[in-house]
Amino acid sequence: MTTTLATDASTEAEAPVLLAVSNLRVSTREQAERGGTEEGFSIPAQRDANQRKADELGARVVREFVDAGESARSADRDGLRDMLAFIAASRVQFCIVHKLDRLARNRADDVKIHEALINAGVTLVSATESIDQTPSGMLVHGIMSSIAEFYSRNLATEVTKGLTQKLAQGGTPMRAPVGYLNVRRTDDQGREVRTVQVDPERAPLIRWAFETYAQGETSVSGLLRDLTARGLMTVPSPKRPSKPLGKNTLYKLLTNPYYAGVIRYKGALHPGAHEPLIEPALFDQVQSLLTARNARATRHVQHAHHLKGLLHCGTCGSRMLLDFATNPRGTTYAYFVCSGRAAKRTNCTRRAVPVQVAERLVEDSYASITISEADYRHLAAEVDAAFDKRGAGRDQEFADLTANRARLEAESDKLLAAHFADAIDLPTLKRHQDRIRAGLADVEQRLAQHDEQHTGGRAFLHDSLRLLTDAHRAYAHSDDGSRRLANQAFYTRLEITEDEQLRPRLAEPFATIVHEAIGGEDAKRGHSTSSDVACSCKTLWVGAEGLEPPTSCL
Repeated sequence: MTTTLATDASTEAEAPVLLAVSNLRVSTREQAERGGTEEGFSIPAQRDANQRKADELGARVVREFVDAGESARSADRDGLRDMLAFIAASRVQFCIVHKLDRLARNRADDVKIHEALINAGVTLVSATESIDQTPSGMLVHGIMSSIAEFYSRNLATEVTKGLTQKLAQGGTPMRAPVGYLNVRRTDDQGREVRTVQVDPERAPLIRWAFETYAQGETSVSGLLRDLTARGLMTVPSPKRPSKPLGKNTLYKLLTNPYYAGVIRYKGALHPGAHEPLIEPALFDQVQSLLTARNARATRHVQHAHHLKGLLHCGTCGSRMLLDFATNPRGTTYAYFVCSGRAAKRTNCTRRAVPVQVAERLVEDSYASITISEADYRHLAAEVDAAFDKRGAGRDQEFADLTANRARLEAESDKLLAAHFADAIDLPTLKRHQDRIRAGLADVEQRLAQHDEQHTGGRAFLHDSLRLLTDAHRAYAHSDDGSRRLANQAFYTRLEITEDEQLRPRLAEPFATIVHEAIGGEDAKRGHSTSSDVACSCKTLWVGAEGLEPPTSCL
């Protein structure tokens, strides 16, 4: 008896263990989260049914693959791909599904999946349907797969039919855009009715956005900043809190005919039953502006020129844009045009300026600001004299700062030595060292300012003077990149007048230097001078009195 029991136990221990994988799936995200749980209700129910089936087969489920909220109309699902890869690399005997339609809903995918399972030596098992590898089981399998495909296609047809019917009645077959709210209510017969209502919080801001942009005085980026400042936010959802709109979202909003009472669905336009927020005429005006600006942006951004962005219209003050025109013979000409006239923001009648004319005007302007070698030596001497006189009064300040720094450093050394000799404790040392460090930092800052104002300022003006002696020749022989940098350094504004004359505004310190040089020559001839200069520096190295230091009147 004992031997027999031992033999039976040995036989049972040697029996192979059957392995299985379990495949679970729900079609929609709502199903996956129904009931407020992580897996909803359907997935746990499928898991229990599959586990019972595994117990009947005497198999152990080694892996579980879940597709939560994935449609079986596509075989390209993460859970399914992972399961087939696992099966191919392991010794699994069974693949258990709750129903065949959980695995695939068309015959083509079903055949591919079943073929992959057969090649891996795996038997497909349904927890609720009688299918196996027998002829009758295969027949049932084929019938159930065809039924699943019919159900899927029929469901899609019915959904499309319902959306088409809803659209024909003016309903909204998608989520309403910002400015509207999707509302669910129950009618007198207890049926749920889904409709769209105007959002009282956001609708006024949407109307304001269309009206403001239609005036043509702002861009999409500028409008976005204003809307964000006014508090326009997206509609919150259980998973996504409200947030400001992005630029692309605002652009889509401005091009959405829904706000004018028209529904755009699958490329076609349909009249809607919802309340429009704006008039169709206003919507059309906004579309015209967007189209025109997009065309100009595409046209201008594609071309580069060293004067691009630097020229202004001398009539209305608007920036001049680079544009191209092609004659009937195919020859293309480049022009600078007034952006105010092109966008109809102003009443400017400024004609286009050929690029060659603009280039010649700017190059000639460097001849008018170039100074002679004699002017350079004279002005350089004045610079040195002015800095020497200003520096003489600050030599004592520099000496005092240097002496104070030496005193603080010596005091720090003494305190440290006293601490090492146990004459003062550590808290006292730290308190005094903090005071000394603050004093040294202040001294170093004042010394750096002193050096910047005298040594740096003197070198800066000498370099500026030297640039002016060679300005015209250097500009004429420079490449486009260097010319652009030169224009940005020498000028704050370049205006072309109606009679095609350049009206430049020099940047500092060139404005003061040129004024001093030209003014000195004119003063010798008895002429008065005037200057139209805009300063581009926050720190003025030379005051309004010129390069000479001020003198007291006796």
